[in-house]
Amino acid sequence: MAEQDARKYLIPGLERGLNILMEISRNHGEMSFADICNKVDVPKATVYRAIQTLEYMGFIQRHPSTGLYSLGVNVLRLGFEYVASLDVVQVGQPVIEQLRDSTGCSSHIAIRDGQDVIYVARVSAANATIRRVSVGTRLPVHRTSLGRMLLTGLTREAFDELYPQDDLPDNSPGSPGTREALWNLVQEDRQRGYVIGESYFQFGISSIVYPLFNHDAEVEAVVSIMVPVHEIPPEDRDRLRALVGEAAETISGLMGYRGNAPVLKARP
Repeated sequence: MAEQDARKYLIPGLERGLNILMEISRNHGEMSFADICNKVDVPKATVYRAIQTLEYMGFIQRHPSTGLYSLGVNVLRLGFEYVASLDVVQVGQPVIEQLRDSTGCSSHIAIRDGQDVIYVARVSAANATIRRVSVGTRLPVHRTSLGRMLLTGLTREAFDELYPQDDLPDNSPGSPGTREALWNLVQEDRQRGYVIGESYFQFGISSIVYPLFNHDAEVEAVVSIMVPVHEIPPEDRDRLRALVGEAAETISGLMGYRGNAPVLKARP
């Protein structure tokens, strides 16, 4: 009885159209008009009108040679827009928890806000003794390995807008003192694809950082681990780096990134 009550509010034409989309999706390829009619079990004239509507709106497409129907670009666009709407913390939190477990190191996700790095997600290692950062902590972009990785998504024009002065603020020992020095470091980081910062911001703390790309191949955020040593032992370096890289690839994929060669795009 409850199902009957629910069905009386359904729109038959919309239901038929969605059923057609789901059947084509289940088929994992292309379907003929006859196959679609057999699957949805409604009059051919009704199926024809639904197909014409879906094709007009770009949700299905008809192959010009074979006449077979497949999903159209608007179905893909809906999926990508949904993925793109997911927050990096929402999709990344369980991944950095796994990263913490596999590396034994505290793991983080951070974003850039102007000249600041902001930690937006963090999980601590069980034996962590260093608790310098927490969610919401801000650090200078140019003085941190996370910040340098975040800058790899900027064009030179956007970079110069972010740092209009030749001299950088807070020129502490070990950090770049000029805009040009920072730019050169960032280009090296971009070419390498990751940053290993050993005692870069604080002596005795090392980090491994990878970028996170969104569906537009922009650097949306970074994922990192904090290693409580001033230099990462050579025997651990490759293993830890590979684990962070895998986590970055997973999170980027969950945010809709598809590809191996990021496109350099400026972000505000």
